[in-house]
Amino acid sequence: MGLIGEALLAEVDACKGLPRAEVVRRCGYVNVGESGQERLNNTAFFEALLQAKGFAIGDGRGPGDRRRARRLGRSGRSLPFHTKVQFNGNLMVGRAYLDLLDAKPGDHFVIRLGRDSIRLMPLEPESGTTQL
Repeated sequence: MGLIGEALLAEVDACKGLPRAEVVRRCGYVNVGESGQERLNNTAFFEALLQAKGFAIGDGRGPGDRRRARRLGRSGRSLPFHTKVQFNGNLMVGRAYLDLLDAKPGDHFVIRLGRDSIRLMPLEPESGTTQL
């Protein structure tokens, strides 16, 4: 595991003047293959460096990003933004849509009816007001 945060920034500053590959290696972003060959993980290094400097990368959800992206339909298919009323009168909202809203069990939503749409607006837990 490579350095992150302030430790990463300090090490990068200490390595000024060294080749980029050596900086990546000293910060710990190296993978050793089965054959013993060393591979530098430049992408992870630069992502960690940007995060340490305060720039957000992606949606910031962490290690499960790839699994989550697959669940959200980014692996070749897209989510259809339509649904139908079930036999019992319920309107189904799939898990992938709730994941997009970062909804958890117990979250509350306001249902807003438009001329040709229904919108779910999350409520803030403490105040009971909608987030925009």
